Parts: sequence; C-alpha cells; structure tokens
Amino acid sequence: MVLIDVEQKVWVKIVGMQGGKHLRDKLTQHGLYPNDCVRVLRAAPLGGPLLVEVNGREIALGRGVAQKIIVEKTECELP
Repeated sequence: MVLIDVEQKVWVKIVGMQGGKHLRDKLTQHGLYPNDCVRVLRAAPLGGPLLVEVNGREIALGRGVAQKIIVEKTECELP
C-alpha cells in the first residue's frame, strides 16, 4: 500500500520508497526514514498535499510524493 491510500489517523510504518536517490534525499531531509511510523492527519481538498505526523512533527507532502512512499499497517511503538 502507498501512503496516499492510508485513512486519516491510522498509524503505518514506512517500508520503502519508489523513487531514485533524489526522492530518498528529499524525504530524509524532511525526517522520513524507512521503519518510521507515520499517520495522515489531514488531506487537503482538490488534490492538495497531505499533512502527516512523524516523530512528533507535522510535514506536508505532495500527493505525487505520497504515492511513492510504501507503507504497511502494523503496530507502531510510539513515545
């Protein structure tokens, strides 16, 4: 499953990224790494970005980027 398909408020774990080095670099600059737990807080209407929570921070991701983040539903250990 990809991040854009996740329901709001559901925690998922990042298991991979479908993209090249540029995408991985961009996501790590935002603090998104494989095995991180994230949840979608809000999806903007009309194709706008997703607001996600990761490691206690909120990050806006475009839908194109969210379609490239592979996630799985799992029990996440949260602080």
